[in-house]
Amino acid sequence: MRNLKLVRTLEFKDIPAPGKPQCFTLRTEQDTVLIASECGLIEVNPVTREVKNEISLVAEGFLPEDGSGCIVGVQDLLDQESVCVATASGDVILCNLSTHQLECVGSVASGISVMSWSPDQELVLLATGQQTLIMMTRDFEPIMEQPIHQDDFGESKFITVGWGKKETQFHGSEGRQAAFQMQTLEFALPWDDHRIQVTWRGDGQFFAVSVVCPETGARKVRVWNREFALHSTSEPVAGLGPALAWKPSGSLIASTQDKPNQQDVVFFEKNGLLHGHFMLPFFKDEVKVNNLLWNADSSVLAVWLEDLQREENSALKTYVQLWTVGNYHWYLKQSLSFSTTVKSRIVSLTWDPVIPYRLHVLCQGWHYLCYDWHWTTDRSSGDHSSDLANVAVIDGNKVLVTVFRQTVIPPPMCTYYLLLPHPVNQVTFSAHSTKSNDLAVLDASNQISVYKCGDSPSMDPTVNLGAVGGNGFKVPLRTPHLEKTYTIQFDSSEDQEVNPLKLTFLTWIEEDSFLAVSHSQFSSQSAVHHLTIAPSESAEEQGQLIISSSVTVDGIVISLCCSSKTKSVALQLADGQILKCLWESASLAVEPWKSLGGFPVRFPYPCTQTELAVIGGEEHVLGLTDRCRFFISDTEVASNITSFTLYDEFLLLTTHSHTCQCFSLRDTSFKSLQAGLCSSHVANGEVLRKVERGSRIVTVVPQDAKLILQMPRGNLEVVHHRALVLAQIRKWLDKLMFKEAFECMRKLRINLNLIYDHSPKVFLENVETFIRQIDSVNHINLFFTELKEEDVTKTMYPAPVTSSAQLSMDPARKKLDLICDAMRTAMESINPHKYCLSILTSHVKKTTPELEVVLQKVHELQESGPSVPDAVSAEEALKYLLLLVDVNELYDHSLGTYDFDLVIMVAEKSQKDPKEYLPFLNMLKKMETNYQRFTIDKHLKRYEKAIGHLSKCGPEYFPECLNLIKDKNLYKEALKLYPPNSQQHKAVCLAYGEHLTQEHQHETAGLVFARCGAYQEALSAFLACGSWQQALCMATQLHLPKNQLTDLSRTLAGKLVEQRKHNEAAIVLEQYAQDYEEAVLLLLEGAAWEEALRLVYKYNRLDIIETNIKPSILEAQKNYMAFLDSQTTTFSRHKKRLLVVRELKEQAQQVNPDDEVPHVQESDLFSETSSIVSGGDMSGRYSHSNSRISARSSKNRRKAERKKHSLREGSPLEDLALLEALNEVIQSTEKLKDEIHRILKVLFLFEFDEQGRELQEAFDGTLQLMERSLPEIWTLTYQQNPAIPVLGPSSTANSIMASYQQQKTSVPVLDAELFIPPKVDRRTQWKLSLLE
Repeated sequence: MRNLKLVRTLEFKDIPAPGKPQCFTLRTEQDTVLIASECGLIEVNPVTREVKNEISLVAEGFLPEDGSGCIVGVQDLLDQESVCVATASGDVILCNLSTHQLECVGSVASGISVMSWSPDQELVLLATGQQTLIMMTRDFEPIMEQPIHQDDFGESKFITVGWGKKETQFHGSEGRQAAFQMQTLEFALPWDDHRIQVTWRGDGQFFAVSVVCPETGARKVRVWNREFALHSTSEPVAGLGPALAWKPSGSLIASTQDKPNQQDVVFFEKNGLLHGHFMLPFFKDEVKVNNLLWNADSSVLAVWLEDLQREENSALKTYVQLWTVGNYHWYLKQSLSFSTTVKSRIVSLTWDPVIPYRLHVLCQGWHYLCYDWHWTTDRSSGDHSSDLANVAVIDGNKVLVTVFRQTVIPPPMCTYYLLLPHPVNQVTFSAHSTKSNDLAVLDASNQISVYKCGDSPSMDPTVNLGAVGGNGFKVPLRTPHLEKTYTIQFDSSEDQEVNPLKLTFLTWIEEDSFLAVSHSQFSSQSAVHHLTIAPSESAEEQGQLIISSSVTVDGIVISLCCSSKTKSVALQLADGQILKCLWESASLAVEPWKSLGGFPVRFPYPCTQTELAVIGGEEHVLGLTDRCRFFISDTEVASNITSFTLYDEFLLLTTHSHTCQCFSLRDTSFKSLQAGLCSSHVANGEVLRKVERGSRIVTVVPQDAKLILQMPRGNLEVVHHRALVLAQIRKWLDKLMFKEAFECMRKLRINLNLIYDHSPKVFLENVETFIRQIDSVNHINLFFTELKEEDVTKTMYPAPVTSSAQLSMDPARKKLDLICDAMRTAMESINPHKYCLSILTSHVKKTTPELEVVLQKVHELQESGPSVPDAVSAEEALKYLLLLVDVNELYDHSLGTYDFDLVIMVAEKSQKDPKEYLPFLNMLKKMETNYQRFTIDKHLKRYEKAIGHLSKCGPEYFPECLNLIKDKNLYKEALKLYPPNSQQHKAVCLAYGEHLTQEHQHETAGLVFARCGAYQEALSAFLACGSWQQALCMATQLHLPKNQLTDLSRTLAGKLVEQRKHNEAAIVLEQYAQDYEEAVLLLLEGAAWEEALRLVYKYNRLDIIETNIKPSILEAQKNYMAFLDSQTTTFSRHKKRLLVVRELKEQAQQVNPDDEVPHVQESDLFSETSSIVSGGDMSGRYSHSNSRISARSSKNRRKAERKKHSLREGSPLEDLALLEALNEVIQSTEKLKDEIHRILKVLFLFEFDEQGRELQEAFDGTLQLMERSLPEIWTLTYQQNPAIPVLGPSSTANSIMASYQQQKTSVPVLDAELFIPPKVDRRTQWKLSLLE
């Protein structure tokens, strides 16, 4: 749905040259045009408008002096820097334009009618006057000569297998009589010049020749291959014209055919069969087709036509039409009508071989024209809902308009079309935001027809419905009407007779004013015109547009864009410079477009599509080149963009990777947008979506989020881009337009939680509005069923960065409960009968479904019956509930209400067999009320309620209740049901205590036993857990005899000694067993010297001091000395080895800096000869946790943890093992400070000064050794040796590499604590000053 828009026009008029032009060729490398006349060759530069070379062929005798000479072909040879010229007299001349040297490389006596070079310039074909074809190489060596007229069909002759006769075959719409019609001979057209036409396929493998057969007098097309073998001959075609053009892509050969009532362009396949056609918009015998030309990419077919001469000396018009195809329909996109003057008559035209949409035209009056076109989509640009999303497509004298807001109609059909008297060249929609549906049409006669949407007094005959409407159909569409047709009044002094396209970039900027651009004929300048409607006194059908003001621009304007929001107009020059057009001032003016920094904006490459957009508060110019490079101002942000458009605050783009991206321009910065376009990975799922290969954006339907895409073949596809949809939904929700938002979300499968999550506070405040707008029980129920606790604005549809997050009304309550309660309250206040099912749904959808409440309401409906006409019956409500809740669950809840009528009602609606539930219900009805409810609760596995009901049934049911309590561990609940002093309470406590004992919770069991008076069981429990105080209390409660109390005390003391609680064991023996001697021995064993002395003096047994205390003290001193000596030796050995290991590692790192230190911590667990793979390799093979593997015993895990660091010399982590061992030595030595202080006191007390001083000095030396060694051992801390490279904005390449090298020598994170030195407590006063 694109049109061809004229980008630039280049003119070189009145070229100073003798004679009349006959043909021309392009020299693409020099950007010059080489024109041939009856006098010779002339090379001109159309840009600088100067003659570069002039070579006379008359002087050398190749052309006659009387002007009757004719050049039939001229070709620029790129690699030879020469030009090949063929004359009608038969000479083939090679002309060097640098030296002006002429060389006749060959001559044909019979003359030459056609010279045609292959596209690769390896072969040249000459058609001679003897009706032969001569093929030569690029060096003009003849390959073969063959006659043009061949009797054979060719290599691709069709084979008839003899299936039936012509008379018995199907003949379609022609009828059976077609089989008996005699074939009539068709002669060449009357105006046919009988000249030979030659055309090559784009790859140079085939060429086609159109020639008049001397036998039949009719034209035929013959196809030859590159080896000069006849491939095929066309089928007989009546009225075949001389024009011939092979599509460069190779699929079709174009020609013309005169039919009884029309003239067509027809297409042949390579095998000579017809394949499609389209009709030219002229009457029979009105025009003749001089030539057909395909552009370089086969997308545009140029048709060169000329009026047929009806009277002598009558003025003849010439035409150039540009045709394109889409969806198998041919569109006439541009029509150039050249005037009847002789100098305006076209001599030759050709497409540029490099730039696909550049057409070169040479007129008889030495007037050269060059036109550049590009594709554009003409669409309305409004953002309001009043904009109908119109797209206009030019098709000859029709403008096909599709209204995408109403319906999507695939081309070539349309909603309606405008019928104009002349072919259309440009269409523009009004840039006024409220009148964006109005359009203006510029036709080939330079008239502007203005169509406006609005109330028309009568039907407009120029507006016809297309694919909509018909008999019996009412079209809900307001079509535009022709307001007026205007002619443009040009300055009469300007000579604009030759160029048919005077204006381009027609832009409707205001109600009565237009902007347009024209290009200068004499220089590289352009003029921007402000066209206004001339005041007219009489209401004529035709008005006048006058040029109110103009401004000349130094440079060629190649694009013009206007913003409907800011009213800014930007011009782009051919060199990429951007200008701002100040059209609102009194006189038109232009100035450079500058950025906020004050620098002029310039595109690095010319862009074919430009738009204006506001990004970050600054208006930028967006541009897209024909090479898919996308620019924002002067910065290239992407190189794979195929199309783009602006809608509201969004920028939409399609890419070569078959995606459509949508970026919000509101409150965004240019840098963030640039980063989003440059990034290959888009984090936000709203931005990107996949589209079909080759999709291009046609338009966006405003306020509807429909994005129209067109495929390469021409068919349309409608997508709803997630970003557009969510933006529109958010706007509707902000405006409290819940119905529109709900319908859109339901249709496009957007999660309905967004209605609440977008703004919880606003929704809860407007719940009643939401219900009244939706006004559908089914839709409200649908909303309920999709509700979930998840906040979709944080998961599925993250809100834009700029939007402020709104909290819910009550964060302590669940989201589901808030919505259900609020909506239920609103529905009950509006109409509880109408919204009965929705009210039930609100109960069911709560976090904890209120099924009992729902069933009770259904029961009330059954009892009361329908009170109002629109009320829901109990049967309907229950049937609906069964859709929401499982029938078995609903049956159980109805049973839990103890209402048998409700149970039966639910059961009847379920699929249950009455034999299943009726006997059970009958049995329940016969029971006592409490026991009945107990049975129901037990059946429903509501055991807490069950024992509550059973406890009310009397003492005879207590054994059953106790068994249930034991089975379901309901001891705590049961203790609340019985009085504390009752037998039932004691029985439950005993059962609870036994249960706790089985669970090895002895202390808790003892407390339970003691509370209920079971002291013997409590004593056993306290003994098991070692609670000696409680055990002795229980013994006192039991009034044990003395001997049993003594045995109990000795048992307790033994348990306490096992737990190394010597002081407590001594207390028990002394106070309860009256064995103070054994108590003293236990205190000496536990090094409680002062407590032992207290008992000795208490019982006046001073002899024990000499017999037991002093020997124990001296022995302990010796043990401490030996331990300190061992610790010192071990510490020194480990420290020395650590320094050696570190030195070896540093040396190895310097020799091999790239070798990484292995971090396989389990390497020492395996033998050196084992073939087991390393732990790092095994981790990849067992990526998932296996219950059998991961469940190995904790003993093995502890063992592996202990052996993780091996002290074996040469092990990979020996340095870590040494650090760990040194840490343990220091910590174990630190723990001795209190013990050393205690023994030093008693050594001094008993006058063992020498031994005390020795111990104090040894311990002090050991501590000082360790303190001095700390800085030497722990040189690095974990913070200084990280395992992760330092990355960030301040990092450099060198710092990252240094960090990475440091990482190689680092340790795993789990061992990081080893690099933290142990803490040494210097505040503890352990020394005894008396011994110093």
